[in-house]
Amino acid sequence: MTESGKSPRIDVSLPTLLDSVRTLQTALQTKAKNEPAARFYSLWDKVCREDVLQEAYRRCRANRGAPGVDGERFEHIEDYGRSAWLERLRQELTGKTYHPRPLLRVWIPKANGGERPLGIPCIRDRVLQMAVLLVVGPIFDQDLFPWQYGFRTGLDAKMALRRIHFGITDRGAREVVDADLSDYFNTIPHGDLMRCVARRIADGTVLSVIREWLNAPVVERSPQGDRRSTEAKDRHRGTPQGGIISPLLANLYFRRFMLAWYQHGYAKRLQAEVVNYADDFVILCRPGQGEQAMSAMRGLMDRLGLTVNEKKTRLVKLPDERFDFLGYTVGRFYGRDGRPYWGTRPSRKSIKRLIREIHDATTSRWNALDIQSRIDHLNPMIRGWAGYFSQGPVSRIYRLIDRYAARRLRIWLMRRRGKRGTGYRQYSDQFLYETLGLIRLLPTSTDRANAKV
Repeated sequence: MTESGKSPRIDVSLPTLLDSVRTLQTALQTKAKNEPAARFYSLWDKVCREDVLQEAYRRCRANRGAPGVDGERFEHIEDYGRSAWLERLRQELTGKTYHPRPLLRVWIPKANGGERPLGIPCIRDRVLQMAVLLVVGPIFDQDLFPWQYGFRTGLDAKMALRRIHFGITDRGAREVVDADLSDYFNTIPHGDLMRCVARRIADGTVLSVIREWLNAPVVERSPQGDRRSTEAKDRHRGTPQGGIISPLLANLYFRRFMLAWYQHGYAKRLQAEVVNYADDFVILCRPGQGEQAMSAMRGLMDRLGLTVNEKKTRLVKLPDERFDFLGYTVGRFYGRDGRPYWGTRPSRKSIKRLIREIHDATTSRWNALDIQSRIDHLNPMIRGWAGYFSQGPVSRIYRLIDRYAARRLRIWLMRRRGKRGTGYRQYSDQFLYETLGLIRLLPTSTDRANAKV
């Protein structure tokens, strides 16, 4: 995952286990690159290929995920016979009798305390979305801007942060439009989005299936029974978060903003560069240009049918202010010697989120579980967080997390025995780290002061 709460990156990289799929992707990618205006008329037959469906299934199986509205799990498919299951799906596709099933809506917590709707497709629909992504992804990837970093092979959140750092240090950006869109994924207009897709894809079946995914009804389950909604179809808006194809569609529609920004001359006239990751973006401006950039951004988003979240959108003036982006705080900091530098560090919100997760994993509700299960839960959580938040000065933060995780584990061990106290005398560091195997975040030999390293 990128920052906690973000959707996982969908890998459509050329290297796959199947050489035939790699060859197909290479051919599509090359044609798209060499012919920027080319439209692709025959793609459905490629989506239906046995090797493409096999590769799509393999990737969906590796990503796991909860079952959809039909309750089917990968274990059920394996018991039935994967080859037979894929052949049945392929016959549906070649016979053009395929129609997607409703999405299962679940709610997941957001960092700000709210909830975000997630639409979970059935495995059957998931596999087909992945197959379509394998075929059309290499085509559209050629059209996206280099500064669109989300959900793309070879690009990630840290690269976006490095681009921002470069804009500040080398291009002299001192005003930053820290922008936020209200419910971006769920407000993308279907008509305009499909025109973005149709600019490259002329295969009517592919277009029809994508349209069906956008209009798929949603089922939300409760003790009172299932509640079915056709909100997306009724509003003609939204691409469901949870759908495998959704990140690509979201990137395609945001490309319209990027295209307008550069074609209308805002980038050159205002010396303002956009850095985008999924629905997060900032505009890096030279001194005195921030207000105009913000006004131009609002106007373009309005024309695109998107809503700027005014409560979360602000103009940041460096070096007096800092801003958060993708879980990091960006701005001017001071080293141990008191010297200022431009850099990044994990945001307070990101640190607090991990602290809360460690706390929740070591409360008395888990007392009935064995010790190893808690270690197996804590270690990946801490390791994953540190793997992402490894940019900038992190030694002090790592030590803080180490101390807190050890303290919480000691308290849990004591409560598990029905005793009070912090457990420092009973459970040494050596016991926690060497005997139990609790992860310890080893600080880097030299803190990385900035995002360029």
